[in-house]
Amino acid sequence: MTPDPARGYALAALTGDLKIPAAKSATIRSLVEKRMDAELFAMSYDYVGDMAETVALIWTDVNYSPPKFTEVVEELQKSNKASAAIALEKWMDRLDTTGRWALLKLATGGLRVGVSARLAKMALAQEFEASVDEVEEIWHSIEPPYDDLFRWLEGSGEKPNYALGAGFRPVMLANPLEEGLLSQLDPLSYVAEWKWDGIRVQAISRDGKKKLYTRTGEDIGYSFPDILNSLDFDAVIDGELLIRDQKSNKLQEAAPFSTLQKRLGRKRPSTKIISEMPAFIRAYDLLFEGEEDLRGFAFEDRRKRLEIWAKNAPSTIDISATIPFKTWQELSKIRSEARETGIEGLMLKRKSSFYLPGRPKNQWYKWKREPLTLDLVLMYAQRGHGRRSSYYSDFTLGAWSDAETLVPVCKAYSGYTDKELVKIDKWVREHTNDRFGPVRSVTPGLVLEIAFDAAQYSKRHKSGVALRFPRIKRLRWDKPISEAETLQHVKSLIQEPQS
Repeated sequence: MTPDPARGYALAALTGDLKIPAAKSATIRSLVEKRMDAELFAMSYDYVGDMAETVALIWTDVNYSPPKFTEVVEELQKSNKASAAIALEKWMDRLDTTGRWALLKLATGGLRVGVSARLAKMALAQEFEASVDEVEEIWHSIEPPYDDLFRWLEGSGEKPNYALGAGFRPVMLANPLEEGLLSQLDPLSYVAEWKWDGIRVQAISRDGKKKLYTRTGEDIGYSFPDILNSLDFDAVIDGELLIRDQKSNKLQEAAPFSTLQKRLGRKRPSTKIISEMPAFIRAYDLLFEGEEDLRGFAFEDRRKRLEIWAKNAPSTIDISATIPFKTWQELSKIRSEARETGIEGLMLKRKSSFYLPGRPKNQWYKWKREPLTLDLVLMYAQRGHGRRSSYYSDFTLGAWSDAETLVPVCKAYSGYTDKELVKIDKWVREHTNDRFGPVRSVTPGLVLEIAFDAAQYSKRHKSGVALRFPRIKRLRWDKPISEAETLQHVKSLIQEPQS
């Protein structure tokens, strides 16, 4: 077995948890452009479609003496931009093509190779005959190279203590409600809630520490000090992060997701931003109260505890209301009204369900509202990455702002089959009218039907509008571009007021 700490670093690289902030794509590009013409490199990159692969292929072998994996990781982790560049250049001179590719993928965080973090943890648990849920739970309280985790798995050390403190707890997720499944479920066994259009978060206030995590365990407390400062309890809350709508009387005053986007990622939000877009959490679940772990309780019991707890909750936290219903037909009618209130749809939660990490079967379901669709014209195409790097697979689509002018309204890169990808790629190559690095502009001629969740105003786009979660529903080879949507029609689908 790979020795410590290399195996821990390798596992972190596969799961996306190995952080090397100093190594950037711009650093690698500057190293290459010291050795070859920038235009030639740009043409090579356009043809190959992947930065690491392009550099690995064009770099000249010098002296093959590969460095140790642990040496590479530990030196890069303590490097700044300048020293990282020196180290990368030194190592690339000592590696062959495959080694250079692996080095650059490692340095830039691209070694996921299609492996989900959950799958990697399942493999680890299986190897040591441990519970994957226990591994998942411990995972977020430790750092690479996970020495304590491996010692526990091998039986040479104590189990890392994660039960207390402000560590992240893996969230429970819902499965999509497949067509026909509803008739097999007993409505009396489920609780219905609105599916709010924000981001899932976990708010923790324990042992004097306060944390706000996303569903993947990313700490975003710095972006929401108004939330963080209000956490004056001893509990772990699962809920939805939203912005209060101060201008309308929408259901429970939740603003559109586009408003929340304006606060996401801000390192130091100004007092003005916080005042104009106050954040709050709509609580779904109570995971811990004091030192008591409630995840092994049935949902209906956790819900009762949550309702009692919420009576003394800070003003930044309220509860997601349950929706009374007796039949699925009655609930279906309520769901059909979700778009009018700006809500994503419904959640169905089995009353007896424990709070289990991951996406357990037959417990929770998300019953989203039907997507909207638009027929849009293909304007630009860009090469994909990984196995799609040889194909034009990422598309910019537009609507008519007048009879002769198309303006971009969305990008889409999913929803088609491999066979359709080959066909679109061929069409793009045959109808290219200009090139901009890895992007091709095409002569208008192909219409794609795009499904999406909502339209919203956007100052970043020339059209002034953007679509949320766009994906390709079908290729409309049969439809003339003159029958594609107008920008006026796209804007008519926006339900929020223009700011």
